[in-house]
Amino acid sequence: MKKIIAAVLALVMAAGMVLAQSAPSASPTAMELLRRIDDNEIYDTIQYEGSMIIQYQGRRYVKTMRAWARGNSDSFIEFTNREDRGTKYLKTNGRLYVYSPDTEEVMLISGHMLKESMMGSDMSYEDTIDNGSLESRYTPSITGSENWNGRACWILELTAKKRAESYPKQKMWIDKANGDMLHSEQYALSGAKLKEVTVLKVQEFGGRRFPVEIEMRDLLRRDSKTTFTMSNVILDAPIADSVFSQRNLSR
Repeated sequence: MKKIIAAVLALVMAAGMVLAQSAPSASPTAMELLRRIDDNEIYDTIQYEGSMIIQYQGRRYVKTMRAWARGNSDSFIEFTNREDRGTKYLKTNGRLYVYSPDTEEVMLISGHMLKESMMGSDMSYEDTIDNGSLESRYTPSITGSENWNGRACWILELTAKKRAESYPKQKMWIDKANGDMLHSEQYALSGAKLKEVTVLKVQEFGGRRFPVEIEMRDLLRRDSKTTFTMSNVILDAPIADSVFSQRNLSR
C-alpha cells in the first residue's frame, strides 16, 4: 500500500494522502478503486507537527518533528526531541538527504542504505522516496470482501508491473461505505509478508478526510511497531522554495 506508506511521509516526510470525500459506487471496478487511491493526493502543500512512537523489543522511543511538503516530490523534516534535535531530512528530485548535527555533514542516502530503518522506525528510507502513481506501477484486482475491525471492505490486490518494485504485491482493505483505506499488507516476490500498515484515525479538514494516525509494522523486525501521529496540520498554504533546499539542511 504505497500511498499509506508514503503517508508516513505525509505522516513522516509527507507524501500527501487525503482520503476521498465522496462515497464510492456500490460495485466499483478494481481500476476505479486504484485510481481513487491515486486521486486522494489532492493537496498542494502540507505543514504539520508529528510524533513517532517506536516500540521495539520491549523498549519505547518517542521522537517529535516538524515537517513541510509540497505535492508528492518535495519534503523537509526536522526532528525536535532532545536526542535527535537538529537532525534533518530533505527529499527532492527523487533523492533523500540527511543532516546530522553530530557530524555537521549532509549525506545522500542511496544504494543499500535505502533499505535501512529510518530513525529506528518500522519504515525504511526506500519507503519514503517512491513517488510514482499506483496505476502506473501495479495491475489491480478485487479478490473479495470481508470485514476489517467491523467495517465491510473490498479486498484489492496489486501486482507489480516491474520486478524492480520494492513490494511486488500489495493487499488493501478499502471501506465500502466511504472509500477509506483501512489496512494494507506488502509482500516480497517470494510471497513473504514484509510489512503491515493500519490507519488508526482519520480527521476532516475542510470537508476532506485525512489520516492523522497510522501504525506500521516491519515483520522482519521482532516485536516492533511504529505509531505516527500528526497535529496542527495546515493544508495548501504557500511554502517558500528555500524550505526544500540543501542549504536549509545545514542551517
